[in-house]
Amino acid sequence: MLNQYGALPYVVTDDGVLVCLITSRGSRRWVIPKGWPKPTHPGHEMAAREAREEAGLLGAIEAEPVGSYVYRKRLHMFARVQCRVTVFPLLVETQLCMWPEKAERNLVWLPPRKAAKRVAEAELSQIILALPSRLASVAGLPVESSTSKPGSSGYSSSGM
Repeated sequence: MLNQYGALPYVVTDDGVLVCLITSRGSRRWVIPKGWPKPTHPGHEMAAREAREEAGLLGAIEAEPVGSYVYRKRLHMFARVQCRVTVFPLLVETQLCMWPEKAERNLVWLPPRKAAKRVAEAELSQIILALPSRLASVAGLPVESSTSKPGSSGYSSSGM
């Protein structure tokens, strides 16, 4: 099994936590920014780098992972391989106007419950759903505001 590092980008608003998802370049599935390890860089630094390259996001990445999930990556038409993605939370402070893969991906900001429904991997869904409670226990942030509207769809942006 191959290893990758991923960032779980989030912001905290008056209405609660929002999570950023992007589309993969090949299958167009909703995913988090992720990429391959480099021997000279710790996992959390690689996750932050992927968030910048794939979604234009800058912020404070945690050095400790919050979990991992497994998915099947299509390398080309006939080859698939299992990958384990170790996930690091990224508190987003800035979204760039331009970034390397902007034209290749769509991006959306959603409440965790909606984001968890968009991703295909059950383990990633659980990591996303656990984020608000984790933030509440670690940083004393509200889990969910009473002003959150269950029907709100979040914010989306298309790079196309």
